[in-house]
Amino acid sequence: MAALLVALVAACAPKSRDRALDTYTAEEIYKKGELELETGKRPKDALIYFQEVERLYPYTEFAKRALIMQAFTHHKAKEYPEARDAAQRFLDFYPGDEDAPYALYLMALSYYDQIDDVGRDQGITFQALVGMRDVIETYPDSEYARSAILKFDLAFDQLAAKEMEVGRYYLKRRHYAAAINRFRVVVQDFQTTSHTAEALHRLVECYLGLGLNDEAQTSAAILGFNYQSSPFYDDSFRLLKGRGLSPEAKGESWLRQVYRQMVRGEWL
Repeated sequence: MAALLVALVAACAPKSRDRALDTYTAEEIYKKGELELETGKRPKDALIYFQEVERLYPYTEFAKRALIMQAFTHHKAKEYPEARDAAQRFLDFYPGDEDAPYALYLMALSYYDQIDDVGRDQGITFQALVGMRDVIETYPDSEYARSAILKFDLAFDQLAAKEMEVGRYYLKRRHYAAAINRFRVVVQDFQTTSHTAEALHRLVECYLGLGLNDEAQTSAAILGFNYQSSPFYDDSFRLLKGRGLSPEAKGESWLRQVYRQMVRGEWL
């Protein structure tokens, strides 16, 4: 009975406060941060531990590891500017460290993960492209280069999609000159994206709308040479046929120059 009473009293007694962090070693605090990051519901709760390692034990190996973990934790919490700041500090302090490629990749990823739908401003997309290119060029043999290449291509495609969206907007309103400017950017600057075939078809529509048959025929010729199996080529072919025209390179417009480059194997 006495033992039971002691147990009940102990259970009801207030728990003693945890030790102050400055009484732990750098490794112990760091591991607390890792545990919180793995098991906690809020990534930000782990930050205090990584920050305290850096504050209490500067210039140590664990301070270095805690700094890259701050960048990772901020990114996981979707605090992207803070993630970039921490990653940049790591690169400033430890430019030759084995984790430097990861720090640079995190900076690029913090932009990439902010990319929204194509209907919004694409400034972040451009920043993601620059960041991924830096990873590819600075650390081409790192494990992050391959992922950076893939994400670079996706971001590149995103920019082309934005041009296409704006071009379609103008085309729908028969603002052909403005639409042509957008589709031309896709054909000339985003040739490797998934939007090139449609851009060439929309150029056919625009030039026919303006009565510029040579340009329309040349655009369709390029489309047929590269994307003959595309439904966009079928649509362009029908449009031209309905006017007694056929896909062929004619005139001396910018599209004719593209056609010549393509025939020599220098285009796409």
